[in-house]
Amino acid sequence: MRLSRSLSISSLSGLPLWEEESLPVQDLLLFEVSWEVTNKVGGIYTVIQTKAKITADEWGENYIMMGPYYEHNFKTQVEKCEPPNPAIKAAMDSLINNGSQVHFGRWLIEGSPYVILFDIGASAWNLDRWKGDLWKVCNIGLPYHDREANDSLIFGSLVAWFFKELTDQLQDKQNIIAHFHEWQAGTGLLLSRSQKIPLATIFTTHATLLGRYLCAGNADFYNNLDKFNIDREAGERQIYHRYCLERTAVHCAHVFTTVSQITAVEANHMVHRQPDVVTPNGLNVRKFSAMHEFQNLHSLNKAKIQEFVRGHFYGHLDFNLEKTLFFFTAGRYEFSNKGADLLLESLSRLNYLLRVHKSDVTVVVFFIMPAKTNNFNVESLKGQAVRKQLWDTAQFVKEKFGKSLYESLLRGEIPDMSKILNRDDFTIMKRAIFATQRNSLPPVTTHNMLDDSTDPILSNIRRIGLFNGRNDRVKIVFHPEFLSSTSPLLPMDYEEFVRGCHLGVFPSYYEPWGYTPGECTVMGIPSVTTNLSGFGCFIEEHVSDPSEYGIYIVDRRFRSAEGSCNQLTQFMFSFCQQSRRQRIIQRNRTERLSDLLDWRYLGRFYMYARHLSLSRSFPSKFKMDHLNIAPTQGFRYPRPSSVPPSPSASLHSTPHHSDEEDDDSYDEEEEAERDRQNIKAPFTLGEMEKGK
Repeated sequence: MRLSRSLSISSLSGLPLWEEESLPVQDLLLFEVSWEVTNKVGGIYTVIQTKAKITADEWGENYIMMGPYYEHNFKTQVEKCEPPNPAIKAAMDSLINNGSQVHFGRWLIEGSPYVILFDIGASAWNLDRWKGDLWKVCNIGLPYHDREANDSLIFGSLVAWFFKELTDQLQDKQNIIAHFHEWQAGTGLLLSRSQKIPLATIFTTHATLLGRYLCAGNADFYNNLDKFNIDREAGERQIYHRYCLERTAVHCAHVFTTVSQITAVEANHMVHRQPDVVTPNGLNVRKFSAMHEFQNLHSLNKAKIQEFVRGHFYGHLDFNLEKTLFFFTAGRYEFSNKGADLLLESLSRLNYLLRVHKSDVTVVVFFIMPAKTNNFNVESLKGQAVRKQLWDTAQFVKEKFGKSLYESLLRGEIPDMSKILNRDDFTIMKRAIFATQRNSLPPVTTHNMLDDSTDPILSNIRRIGLFNGRNDRVKIVFHPEFLSSTSPLLPMDYEEFVRGCHLGVFPSYYEPWGYTPGECTVMGIPSVTTNLSGFGCFIEEHVSDPSEYGIYIVDRRFRSAEGSCNQLTQFMFSFCQQSRRQRIIQRNRTERLSDLLDWRYLGRFYMYARHLSLSRSFPSKFKMDHLNIAPTQGFRYPRPSSVPPSPSASLHSTPHHSDEEDDDSYDEEEEAERDRQNIKAPFTLGEMEKGK
């Protein structure tokens, strides 16, 4: 079920033209409205925060974000100041004089954009009146017990009220573009359109409301998209009013966008409108001055993870840490949506394959997903204490040994090794060794779980029997808390941890975009994603051989669950077969691919959406004739030049091979230069040949 492309990298031959004919931003105001402005709830916060810099660079002081006011967030993230635009100040004063509270300042992130924040609680006394207005406008009623929907109505009413006051102040001096994200902000869009406020409006859905609910309920979502009775499904889940708000906002907007092709397919069925533009999510990519710097960071952070593993597996550390690979998965604790079920089953099969092939590689897999806990578990804390005690003992003996050796050499004598350490020193070392003995297996979780017996991850670990035994080549560590550099167990922040791992595994079933594999790519860490995630679809469409660039795409759309599981197992097993040199080459390629995810490229989709909304709302002032782009040939980022033409030529016939092996065909500088040229190609394509 493939959606006909609205706009993607492969159809943007007109992009260079936009740079020459940019919008007259001095005559426009751009407002971006979202519930997650200065208010981190989920992934939309990352989209808005990272995109702020390129948008602020383009629009300057004419770019303003709008969101809800929370006192703590305002005090810690926003520098209060006066609006530079007198019309904005007058509109704010009008709301304040009528009993509302509105705050203005600079959000302290890259780009330092202006923000207008509306106090929801201070205007709650208007809720019943605004509910009546909403019913009159579109016959949508909100139940009193749904606080989130009620808050979105208050927020939307304040936004529409502000735009009404602002347009009255501006008259025709400046035109306004209002970009709304998700259904919570969509109420402001439908109220603005119902009042005929002269705005160019854009609505972006990052995931449809009903899509999230259906997938969370383990529905066979993508195979039944055209079979769902949408109204009934929303009603049974008691979200019909929210669904109506979302669908109304979608159809009221001048331009409707989604973040990926897979979400476009979903939106076409769930809200019955085909997106005008697909606007992929990007990141601010920071390049190092030398290629080897990010490899050095990998080495440094890997050493920190190895220290944790030494403590966590004390008494069972019978595997070689130099031949141990670190895999991880992270995100919200949505067991099926995030693919944890598929990953655990694949790990069981990977463990079997590594044992059957008598591989000397060990895989430690981290699950970083926040769950309900009451504290660190004692065994995990004890492990780190034992490791530290061993380290202190070794340092003490090393210092004494070194001093005795130094003095013997000064006297011109070859030291007697039997006398250089006395009996007490051996006693201390023996006690330290005895302290590492344990009768139990290393724990699979670092915390005490509140719902241990019913927890999905722990229940599946019991089912597959991966308890970190001595014979297991796959070990599991479930860390049910987000990482922090102040943690007594694993004192690393998320970025450091990702850089220290070898592979990120994200076999999601429902993932409208998926920032986690994108973040891995930017940091030069290979990752596994799926063709049901927006990121996976984006890479699959624009990269000829993603696996050679360290991005493995599991087919969860057209294969059975068994087939997907076997494919994921094979990806991980093949990765375990790679030599150290092959992994280094692959990390170099992965990091180079990060240019494709830079907002400097992907921000252009938002530029197109803004052009389109202006041409539809103010057709007499803004024309888009030059953007009627001819169909173009689909761009395919070519496979690396050093990769053999046959896939079989790059695989080993046996898992046992030398780390010192060399690949004479690989030239890092030459391949890097080709990739730098290829990254520019999507924006300068010719027309598609006839018949294709």
